[in-house]
Amino acid sequence: MDKPEIQQLLIQNAHRRYATKKYRAGQHIPNDDWQTILEVGRLSPSSFGYEPWKFLLLNNRHDQEAIKPFAWGAANSINGADKLLIILAHKNVTYDSQYVQHLVDDIKHKNYSPTSTVSQKFKKFQEQDLGLKNSHDVFEWAVRQCYIAMANMITAAAALDIDSCPIEGFNYAQLNEYLADHHYMDPKEWGVAVMVSFGYRDQEITPKVRQPLSDIYQELN
Repeated sequence: MDKPEIQQLLIQNAHRRYATKKYRAGQHIPNDDWQTILEVGRLSPSSFGYEPWKFLLLNNRHDQEAIKPFAWGAANSINGADKLLIILAHKNVTYDSQYVQHLVDDIKHKNYSPTSTVSQKFKKFQEQDLGLKNSHDVFEWAVRQCYIAMANMITAAAALDIDSCPIEGFNYAQLNEYLADHHYMDPKEWGVAVMVSFGYRDQEITPKVRQPLSDIYQELN
């Protein structure tokens, strides 16, 4: 495949990606496709490579029905999507946190130190460059990283001819409480960033209507 063909394929895939409102119930995603989508999420970029996310697949039908009253945006997905994924964001990703120490020592296999050049650079980045003032700010920064992973996953799904729908239409406090009460997450460490569903649509794709590139792109020469 030459480059013009690849370019065209990428644009076609962007048109193929559609926020699905109605799924075909009972049609399952092949496991190898699902594992591919998860792997794309796992390999997504994150600030400083600290990957502050966890992917929580809500398989249990009882749980899906239980969250419906406060997850209006997920109702159509619960009624037909094959996968309902909750993406959690880590709450304590700071230069001196146990989470960062774990990533550096156990995942990156480097020697962690809060006074290292990298640790101090991360500290300056969060506190001065981003201006994160408190734990809420740090969490919201982590949430933004989770959206990168979700975007990559829904793009990968479209390439596999699988439909998806990003979901923000729910009460965050109630969903966090539900997950914590059922011991699906430690609320001291994690909080809900966003939900996303995957499956096969039972509707036609509506052609995308977007602003022209000239309205959203500017070159500073």
